[in-house]
Order: sequence, then C-alpha cells, then structure tokens
Amino acid sequence: MPNRAARRRSIRRVDYETLADLRYHIRRFVRVREEAARAAGVEPQQYVALLQVKGFERRRPATIGALTERLQIRHHATVQLVDRLVDRGMVRRRRAETDRRGVVVELTSRGETVLRKLALYSLAELRTAGPALASTLTRVIAPNGGRRER
Repeated sequence: MPNRAARRRSIRRVDYETLADLRYHIRRFVRVREEAARAAGVEPQQYVALLQVKGFERRRPATIGALTERLQIRHHATVQLVDRLVDRGMVRRRRAETDRRGVVVELTSRGETVLRKLALYSLAELRTAGPALASTLTRVIAPNGGRRER
C-alpha cells in the first residue's frame, strides 16, 4: 500500500496526453451528433432537450426547472428552447398537477419520431466510437493513468 506522500505525488501527476485524447473523443462524438441532428432538421440543443424530456418520462415530470439543470443552461434559455420545440410541434406544455404554477413538457408524436431516429443513430455511433472513448476514460480515472508503477 503506497504511503501518503506517494499518493500525493500520483495525484499531482497529470497525463495531458490522455486528457487530450478524452476531450477529443468526447468532442468528436458530440460533433457527429450535432451534424446528425441538423441533418434530421433540428438544432443540436433541440435534440438534447427532446432526449432529456424522454429521459424524465419514467422518473419524474420534465419541468422547465428540471430541464434547465439537465441542459446546463439558464432558465430563460430553456423557456425559449421549449417555445421553439412547441412551435415545431415536437413538445407540448401542460400545467403540473401538483403545483399549478409549474409547467411540464411532454413529447408529441412528431418529437418522438425525430428523437427515435436520432437516438438509434447515437447508439450506432456509440457502438463504433464508444470503445475508444471508454478506453480513454478508463485510463484517465485509473490510478497512474493505467500505467504500472516502476
């Protein structure tokens, strides 16, 4: 078992090459998804919003506040994003049953269709690009970057 000083030294070591690889794989996956969303006729952030709405389905209602957190954008930006999706017929709003001040966002059949197409493409892309991403992530989080101590 390494002593405290050895652990501190290993924490201070930064494997920039592996971090750069991880960032590349993540960005590449995101870029391919952005291009696929545009090809399907939606903006990338609209696709992510549709995905988050669907992801909430079994857990809890997709409120504006919950979507704001999941999308990591400001509240007013979430409202505008939902407005655009409503205008395109991909989601609808309804009042929350427990708190009538709250707004719940739900997918429409059109939103479901677009989301399914893009999600299937995402899964296919993950099967292709996922192993390299997972391998790089494993190296980043492994002690000593996955290398053995000498």
